[in-house]
Amino acid sequence: MAIATCPDGHQSVAMDYCDVCGSPIGAPAPTVAVALCPSCGAPSDGRFCEVCGHDSALPTPAARTPASASTEIITTTAVSTTPSLLTWVATITADREFYDRVQARKGPDVDQVEFPVFYPERRIILRGNDILIGKHSVSQGLQPEIDLGIAPADAGVSRAHATIHITDTGISITDLGSTNGTSLNGSEDLIPANVAVPLASGDRIHLGGWTTIIVMAEPA
Repeated sequence: MAIATCPDGHQSVAMDYCDVCGSPIGAPAPTVAVALCPSCGAPSDGRFCEVCGHDSALPTPAARTPASASTEIITTTAVSTTPSLLTWVATITADREFYDRVQARKGPDVDQVEFPVFYPERRIILRGNDILIGKHSVSQGLQPEIDLGIAPADAGVSRAHATIHITDTGISITDLGSTNGTSLNGSEDLIPANVAVPLASGDRIHLGGWTTIIVMAEPA
């Protein structure tokens, strides 16, 4: 009796299909795929490559893009320093020491100026860029932001006495040609008229016969 051998090596009585695995008799032997070592590329059918010894059970490192073909993008986050926002505040007081100095130097309105018996301290938040210091006048259309015409009023203050100018970089005061002038921080010297003079937080503005305005920068 003739015996055939199938492509997988089984012996079969049947001549067309293997009695064991059913493979067609006479078909070419199946091709056995040979694995390649992921490290060196040599044929390898076990866990360890016989050429380089690579362990195929380890993760395969990701392929790196050549430096010449890659583009590295570096994002730089700009850190901007924003100055702290400040609010300028004017505190208006009746200054006895300043009054005594005005009396001693015999200012223009010295005979009309009397120091108030009671003067409540006033605190005004300065809003906007230009703040007029003076006395309100309906006929002249004056509505100063710092109104020193409220009783008890300082007789030595002019209707439009001075202006405070505020910008992002600082603060200044300008005397508008007032009768009695404007001085700073206890000085006997008057600031020049119509010239902006820089101020700092804590500076004292003296005007009229006894009025002192203290400007302070406070956190907004």
